[in-house]
Amino acid sequence: MGAHVLVAEDDARQAEMLRRYLAAEGHTATVVHDGASALQQARAAAPDLLVLDVMMPGLDGLSVCRALREESAVPILMLTARATLDDLVRGLDTGADDYLTKPYSPREFMARVRTLLRRVTVPRPNPSKPPNDPEDRTFGIGDLTVDPARHQVTLAGSQIDCTPGEFAILETLAAAPGRVFTRAQLLVHTNGLDRSSTERTIDVHVMNLRRKIEQNPRRPAYLLTVFGIGYRMNADVRPGPGQP
Repeated sequence: MGAHVLVAEDDARQAEMLRRYLAAEGHTATVVHDGASALQQARAAAPDLLVLDVMMPGLDGLSVCRALREESAVPILMLTARATLDDLVRGLDTGADDYLTKPYSPREFMARVRTLLRRVTVPRPNPSKPPNDPEDRTFGIGDLTVDPARHQVTLAGSQIDCTPGEFAILETLAAAPGRVFTRAQLLVHTNGLDRSSTERTIDVHVMNLRRKIEQNPRRPAYLLTVFGIGYRMNADVRPGPGQP
């Protein structure tokens, strides 16, 4: 079953091209050409995915992303002609899940779309599955619980809002406490593309996760850096203050 994708792109030719790519894979796309319309349509139609150009007249893409993140967990793929580290960090900091730099190939665009849609598809309960089926398991480390089936994260009983990109990283690390994952390996779980030029997105997602789950993000207890390699989930965190 196809998804409903909202495309916000001020270049009419580019927007039509994206609509055709999406339609070719069975998705429906609503196209708007400015930020205010993107915000209005996202609130009214509740799309499965938002493809959002950064540079649009009036309300820009970053402002739209920031506003939606206050009220929605819709996956957001940002499109931009800017490719500096500051631009990347700014986009991910506002809550975008992935970041694609123009010009891009149709194949790469659709790979990103497929992966974002796959990550947020929550399986329906299956009464034929036996109790304690592995697909229904949750991961608990200290006071942190990650529930993949419900796409939920809680810390000491309080729900933590995560973007799909953040959730994908947290789920991967929580499923294998103590195991070290390289940034390239984490990329496979976040956007399906092993591109060294985008490994810095992992650092930004981890930084944002630490702000949400760590008592002191500068001295993390859960998400540990393995210098020169990547990250691991601390397997020795005990319930309570969140310190090993």
